[in-house]
Amino acid sequence: MKKTNFIGIDVSKKTLDICLVQGNKVVHLMKILNTKQALKKAFSVLKKEFLVDSDNTLCCMEYTGIYNYLLLEFLWANRYQIWLERAVQIKQSSGISRGKSDELDASRIAFYAYKNQQDCKYWEPEREQIITLKSLLSTRNRLIKVQKQLSVPLKEAQGFVDKKTIKLNKDLAQQPLNAIETAIVKAEQQIVALIKEDENLKRLFFLIKSVDGVGPVVAANIIAKTNEFKNYTEARKFACYSGVAPFPHSSGSSIRGRAKVSHMANKTMKTLMHLAAMAAINTKGELGQYYQRKVQEGKNKMNVINAVRNKIIARIFAVVKRNEPYQKILQNSLA
Repeated sequence: MKKTNFIGIDVSKKTLDICLVQGNKVVHLMKILNTKQALKKAFSVLKKEFLVDSDNTLCCMEYTGIYNYLLLEFLWANRYQIWLERAVQIKQSSGISRGKSDELDASRIAFYAYKNQQDCKYWEPEREQIITLKSLLSTRNRLIKVQKQLSVPLKEAQGFVDKKTIKLNKDLAQQPLNAIETAIVKAEQQIVALIKEDENLKRLFFLIKSVDGVGPVVAANIIAKTNEFKNYTEARKFACYSGVAPFPHSSGSSIRGRAKVSHMANKTMKTLMHLAAMAAINTKGELGQYYQRKVQEGKNKMNVINAVRNKIIARIFAVVKRNEPYQKILQNSLA
């Protein structure tokens, strides 16, 4: 059924700003609390006064993590069609923006849905196992950040601060660092245990890890970020998401730059793919041979490493599509 109502929702921790667009015109704005009770009352008003229902309405919002949860749960339970879009995508499509407010943001989101409805990607809830996996991975990332915040300054102080002061700081930091290290190990064990308890996660984990350079953490993150390869089915699109796909940089006859990767990418995934590439080129195998050969030919090292990242992603998507682990011997001539 063709949509006649487009609702843009600006989400924050405490409040929701809701904008209803009909026929390329804002017909209603409201601010409510981010609670189930407030949502129920607000959509009751929209239905009664503006004939909004699940069949003729598209609800669009930016992804804001856990602050989306109550809203998504309410809309899904009431069978509304949901478009969960990246904030940068909406911002880029809006052109030059003047002014900033929650109400203005809600209207921009609503108009984005109205103008781009043909490109809508309908949201569906992830499986409970994926939600738990994402939560565990996020906790692990936060633990590692805290670990670096404590340990890196101690290493950098060597040679610049007197030994007595360094020792005092090390003594203070050692106990929390030990606790953090224990927590990181435990988080990784829980991640692997969760994956092994689920047949599909276990299958994907095994397939992805068969590719050179891919370890447990990288594999788990790829499963989570792709939503079990439901959100991303093509290697090129995931490479773009991970910030490793090169794009041409030229214009007319005056600009002839080398291909560049986009900065509008998931920085965590980009870092993980870099670690996977470094692991692959530093071990015996096809990708290590490829790296050495290209460097000897005079290719820029970072360009070659980025090519390795893309090869790893391509192989990951290939093994998942074929449902077969990567065959290193059979693929040797194709490296």
